[in-house]
Amino acid sequence: MARIARRPGTYEDLLALPEHLVGELINGELIVSPRPAMRHLLAVDGLGDDLRGPFGRDPSGPGGWWIVSEAELHLGRDVLVPDLAGWRRERMPLPPDAPFVEIAPDWVCEVLSPSTEAVDRKLKLPKFGAAGIPHAWLVNPIARTLEAYERQADRWSLVATFSNDDRARIVPFDAIELDLARLWLPEDE
Repeated sequence: MARIARRPGTYEDLLALPEHLVGELINGELIVSPRPAMRHLLAVDGLGDDLRGPFGRDPSGPGGWWIVSEAELHLGRDVLVPDLAGWRRERMPLPPDAPFVEIAPDWVCEVLSPSTEAVDRKLKLPKFGAAGIPHAWLVNPIARTLEAYERQADRWSLVATFSNDDRARIVPFDAIELDLARLWLPEDE
């Protein structure tokens, strides 16, 4: 299993990282992790495709969102890179022409792996909440689960947990039904 490295750091340290590493700054600490495994990437891409179509590109869908993978978010002094992030177009009519975004998204999604789960849950999720992000999903492609959270009264509240081959309408994208089975690798036979 890949390890995450943590040490004090600056934005210049983050920029100097090799491309095969993902860097984030949380509370002045540089957190470096390896690029995700294929199981992780397939879940990110599958969910991104399922949402981008109807909410971003398909004129017959509900529309109204920018949904991107691995956006670099500058939230105060923290630099976070969620697996997926979405902005309502009413709040961000056009994405900035920059390699990072300073506007907090309306939704984030982290796809968990054994090496990143603690950072995603214990460090990043609280930062997303402090930035005022109203919706967060945690997807675990090994456990085959999706946890949906809403920000309520300055804390995250678990709204629902979905698993395996559930079909679900999940806020803020409840205008469509998601087929979770499409996010997972076939089970070993």
